[in-house]
Amino acid sequence: APDPAAPAAAPGAPALQRAKPTRLRIPQIAVDAPFTELALNPAGQLDAPPPDDKNLVGWYRDGVTPGERGSAVLAGHVDTTKGPAVFLLLSFLLPGNKVEVSRADGTVAVFSVDSVETFAKNAFPDARVYGRTPDAQLRLITCGGAYDKKRRDYLDNVVVFAHLESSHPA
Repeated sequence: APDPAAPAAAPGAPALQRAKPTRLRIPQIAVDAPFTELALNPAGQLDAPPPDDKNLVGWYRDGVTPGERGSAVLAGHVDTTKGPAVFLLLSFLLPGNKVEVSRADGTVAVFSVDSVETFAKNAFPDARVYGRTPDAQLRLITCGGAYDKKRRDYLDNVVVFAHLESSHPA
């Protein structure tokens, strides 16, 4: 049944059926990586992908799939103990850059970057990043800003906001 709380679809906005993502390609920053499924931790925060694989992108499995109406959430490391990781150059993306997600149903969802923004982790805009959208959108999230050695974590998050532009057979 349709969700009465979901906003109405934007006229002419493309959206795809649910299908698990299988591979992420971002040509501008040389990303070509498989997916792993992520869940929420007991505190309700998204788990990070495993820290020992530097070329792996996490997808929030209980959320929408990339290309479905709503905000699909992908997360990747900027670096790991083994060196630079899949989303090292994420903050260098520009509006209009393309993000391609191959899907288990044999389609490729092509997203266009709208903006790249940095937020302090302690002031993260959950509603804006994870909230419902009337069309198919994508959020790519990684760490950014200064590294706090005491916390062993970065102080900020980099978030790429993108929307589904088109899709084609793989």
